Amino acid sequence: METYAEITQWLFSQVPVFQQQGASAYKPGLDKMNAFISYLNLSQNPLQMIHVGGTNGKGSTSHMISSCLQELGYNVGLYTSPHLLDFSERIKINNSPINPEFVIDFVQQHQDFFLKTELSFFEITVGMALCYFNKEKVDYALIEVGLGGRLDATNIITPILSVITNIDLDHTEFLGNTRKAIAFEKAGIIKASVPVVIGEKDAVTAPVFLEKANEVNAPIYFAEEETIEEITTDLLGRYQTQNIKTAHAALQHILSKEELDQSKIGFSHVVEQTGLRGRWDKIGSDPVVIADVTHNAAGFKEVVAQFREINYEQLHLVLGFVKGKDISAIIDLLPSTARFYFCTPAIERGLSVNELASLANKKNLSYAIYDSVDQAYKEAKYSAASSDLIYVGGSTFVIAEILS
Repeated sequence: METYAEITQWLFSQVPVFQQQGASAYKPGLDKMNAFISYLNLSQNPLQMIHVGGTNGKGSTSHMISSCLQELGYNVGLYTSPHLLDFSERIKINNSPINPEFVIDFVQQHQDFFLKTELSFFEITVGMALCYFNKEKVDYALIEVGLGGRLDATNIITPILSVITNIDLDHTEFLGNTRKAIAFEKAGIIKASVPVVIGEKDAVTAPVFLEKANEVNAPIYFAEEETIEEITTDLLGRYQTQNIKTAHAALQHILSKEELDQSKIGFSHVVEQTGLRGRWDKIGSDPVVIADVTHNAAGFKEVVAQFREINYEQLHLVLGFVKGKDISAIIDLLPSTARFYFCTPAIERGLSVNELASLANKKNLSYAIYDSVDQAYKEAKYSAASSDLIYVGGSTFVIAEILS
C-alpha cells in the first residue's frame, strides 16, 4: 500500500467501520484506546481540546466554535465523523483536510499495531487526528464524540471544556431505551474539574448531568439559561438556533469578553471557514432542493417545523435510511400529503426499500421505490414543478451520494 487511495481503502475494508457495518463494528471500551495513546506517546504534548457530544447538533456546534476561533486567528483542529465525500474531511485544520502523506505514513508506520490490537476504524482515526494536531501544533482542537460518550474512543482525552448539545432517542441498542439512560452515557465525557456546557435543559436529563458534574467537581452551565443577543449564521435551518446558543456558551468559557465579541462574526462564515455541508443545504433551485443529514425522529421534528415555514406547492421527499433507526416514528412525523421516493444508501447498513414500502402501505402514503439514491433523486427532480420543494435526507450516506 503506497497511495492515499490504497491506504484509505484498506482502512475501510480491513478494520471494523461502524458507519458502514453497524453493530458488528461497534467496539465500546477504552482499554485498547488507552493502550494506543500510550503507544503513540501522545500524553507528552497535551492539546487544548474541546470535547463535543450529544444526540443532534454536535457537528454543527463543533464547526461553529471552530469558525469563531478561526476568526481570532487561531489554528483550529477539527475532528468529526462521518465524512461525506472523502476520508480527509474527518481531520481538518482551518478547513484544510489532513495531508494525504500524513495518512499514508501513519498507517504504514503503525499498521502492525492496528492488526495486533484489533483496533477499530474509529479508534485508528482518533489516534491519527490527535497525532496530526500535535504535529501541526494547533491552538485548539475540537473533538466530536462518535457514539455515546462514556465508552467512546474519544473519551481518553482531557479537554479544557466539555459540551453536550442535547439528548434524544438514537442508537438505543447501544445507549439505552430512555433519555435518562442515554444522558448517563453522554455524561461520561464530563471530566474532573473541567467545565461542561449543556445545550438543552429539561427535567429528565438535567439531574443526570448535575449529579455527574457534582461527583467530579466539574462546573456546569446550561446554555438555555444564558441570554444572548441575536446572532446570525450562514447555516440554514431553524434547528441551528439552539446550536448557536450552545456554541456561544462554550466560547464564553474559553475566551475573554473582548475575544468573544470579535469572534462572533465567525457564526456568519461557518461554511466558508470549515466546509460544513449537508445541514439544510440548498443544492438546487427552481425547484428548491434541500440536502440534509437529519437521521432520527428528534431531528425530523425540527425539519417538519421548517417545512411549515416555507411556501411550496408539493413536497417531494427523497429518503433513505440505515438499519437501527425508529423509521416508523420518523414517517409518522412527515406530511402525509408528500410524495415519497424511497431508496437505500449504498452501504452494508442500508435499510431495504421493502421495509420502507411496508411502512408506507400501512400509512397510505404516495410512494415509489428505487434501486439507488441517484435514481430516486432524478425521478423527484423530473416530477417536481418549479414551485415545489424537494427534500433529500434520512442518512449522511444519502447526502454523500447526492453531493458526489
